[in-house]
Amino acid sequence: MPKILIRPGFILSGGDNWDLSSDSEILIEDGIIAYLGHCRGYVVGEIDRIIEGNSKLVMPGLVNTHTHAAMVLFRSFADDMPLMEWLEKKIWPAEARLNNEDIYWGTMLAISEMIRGGTTCFADMYFHMDDVARACLESGIRASLAQGLIGIDPEKGTAGLKQSKSLISSWHGAGEGRITMMLGPHAPYTCPPRYLQDVMSIADILKVPLHIHLAETRDEVRECLDKWGKRPVELMDSIGLFAQRVLAAHCVHLNDGEIKILAEKQVSVAHNPGSNLKLGSGIAPLKDLLTAGAHVSLGTDGAASNNNLDMLEELRLAALLAKGFHEDPTAIPARQALKLATVNGAQALFLEEGLGMLKEGAPADLIMLDLQKPHFNPHHDLCAHLVYAAAAADVELVMVKGKLLMEKRELLTIDEERVLYEANRRAERLTR
Repeated sequence: MPKILIRPGFILSGGDNWDLSSDSEILIEDGIIAYLGHCRGYVVGEIDRIIEGNSKLVMPGLVNTHTHAAMVLFRSFADDMPLMEWLEKKIWPAEARLNNEDIYWGTMLAISEMIRGGTTCFADMYFHMDDVARACLESGIRASLAQGLIGIDPEKGTAGLKQSKSLISSWHGAGEGRITMMLGPHAPYTCPPRYLQDVMSIADILKVPLHIHLAETRDEVRECLDKWGKRPVELMDSIGLFAQRVLAAHCVHLNDGEIKILAEKQVSVAHNPGSNLKLGSGIAPLKDLLTAGAHVSLGTDGAASNNNLDMLEELRLAALLAKGFHEDPTAIPARQALKLATVNGAQALFLEEGLGMLKEGAPADLIMLDLQKPHFNPHHDLCAHLVYAAAAADVELVMVKGKLLMEKRELLTIDEERVLYEANRRAERLTR
């Protein structure tokens, strides 16, 4: 791989403190940040490529910890509807017509959008995951993938587990480690406890985490209480699910006891404020989860319920919603919101040490934003600007594992014109 030196105007290193430096450079070798500091001692001839960015800011790439990428094909197909009506009357019938090439092109469209918005890694739960993995491999993005599992139909449930094992065998660690796999039981209302026990057994054997929807709506909680006598988080705890490594999406409707369980059992919570608002599901207790010590990250959910994959928008929503809900402007400070979208995301997906931060020895997953925009000036607090003012269109460069995926707003690994054509053609057929 080429040796690349980046000379930006500012570097935000991430982690806990979000240190800002204005006189440092980043040296990248073999996909790793080899040095962060003053690199001017290197002879120019030793560097394959120098990227100048006097008016730019470099920061860790954004991590989207919950989405259904190919659902971009259903963007604005079914809006302004309650969740179960949305699923049963519109989404599930359309999804029944999906084939593997639809999934591939839909995922490529989603990846194009995510790269353009500064997302360098995402967690996906959907169907035909071989083709999702193929899209990830070709595009160069980092991803944690899970086949969606439905256990209420025994035949489909068994087939899904068999397929998941095959996927994990084929794809876990592919792309020089960029692609990792999970098991994806959809939710407690589609995967009863007996089925979840089978999922947990396979997770133990294959040493992979679980990705599940949890406590998304009041109806889900009510149904769980009626059927099992426990709330969703309580039920999952009682069957031992949280003895596994678990990524739990949504977690909107929680009581104090459930928040305590999630924190004590070190469950990774994927907070999806945009989707939860649009579907009318409610507002997750983000501040309470963080105060209890729970590990929280951010996700967009699918573009059929958001309707975009813009992580800068999600981190702004997360911060503003918490402030408004608690009537406390200090509830989620800007640096904490940035942490949710970067290092917390990488940790939520149980990825390698250093991801989500810029530090020596860490994978070179980073983005560069153009500060020569009115909304970034004056430079009183660039962290605050990123949370409260930045837009996806400000992202100018995206790199994953030392490979450039976008530069000067041009996608380098994706034929965007072909992707747009194929996605629109297939979406028309699916929703006709």
